[in-house]
Amino acid sequence: MTSVNRQVRLAKRPVGRPDDSTWEITSEPIPEPADGEFTVKVNYVSLDPAMRGWLDDVKSYVPPVAIGEVMRTHAVGRVVASKNAKFPEGQLVSGQFGVQEFALSDGRGALAVDESLAPAPTWLGALGFPGMTAYFGLTDVGKLEKGDTVLISGAAGAVGSIAGQIAKLKGATVIGIAGGPEKCAWLTEDLGFDAAIDYKAGSVGKALRAAAPDGIDIYFDNVGGEILDAALGRLRKNARVALCGAISGYNATDPQPGPSRYLSLLVNRASMTGFIVFDYLDRFPEGMEAMSEWIRAGEIVTREQVETGGVEAFGRTLNLLFDGANTGKLVLEIGNH
Repeated sequence: MTSVNRQVRLAKRPVGRPDDSTWEITSEPIPEPADGEFTVKVNYVSLDPAMRGWLDDVKSYVPPVAIGEVMRTHAVGRVVASKNAKFPEGQLVSGQFGVQEFALSDGRGALAVDESLAPAPTWLGALGFPGMTAYFGLTDVGKLEKGDTVLISGAAGAVGSIAGQIAKLKGATVIGIAGGPEKCAWLTEDLGFDAAIDYKAGSVGKALRAAAPDGIDIYFDNVGGEILDAALGRLRKNARVALCGAISGYNATDPQPGPSRYLSLLVNRASMTGFIVFDYLDRFPEGMEAMSEWIRAGEIVTREQVETGGVEAFGRTLNLLFDGANTGKLVLEIGNH
């Protein structure tokens, strides 16, 4: 085993889109565990749109990544040295390990990974934060009910693809918005969405009127911007809008305009609620149990786009999210395992 731990650190805060100058790759000794700790050889790291927000020095739901700090992320790896009885050597685990080849953990927030249920990358997607975001965003924030018409933007991404399938399992009519005919076909042909709208092919508002002539009960928003406005124009009485993300504006250098159709919330007695999955940590066992049962029964289709290239490929891989160049959950393979 190598004696060096290569890490991706934040070199400077980006203005707009992150580039190579945003990151620095450093080499440090592999950390040795003290009592109660264990060392993980990281196999896969998660790439998520929220990472872009963590780079800005502004008030948010978590502190920003500090200059010089290892980039924050959820990861899966194998324990290679342990002084923690709960996580013995050889155990596959997930946790907040950062973008690096080896990580030290005291077990807080770590989870043993059951490879018999799903392969390691799935534990960063459907069985990770994206899956829990989809689950609680629909059931708690969206107050999903059988018979609802549900609209999901970013529907071919890690969260949207799972949210749509959960909604179908709960008896809803599901419309997804994605970019390009291939993604739209995946939604309807493989995931069981009732309809898919290609936002690159023309007016989303017009397509939405055709797909949901009677309006929508839930809008699960992953993108913000003009698509949020189009969705607000189709709300039914007592509709619920769950604000999960706004990737359309994450790299913007100027303030983004708010929705122009917000009065639709008043007219339709609707609600629009932002939520953060970390608020549901104490209920993760509930979400994990439901997701595990669906995966075990073959009722949830998972898809992970696994990129290679190790820590050097992190910056390039992260930007695939902002180019719309991923389908399903985007994961970077860090090392041999």
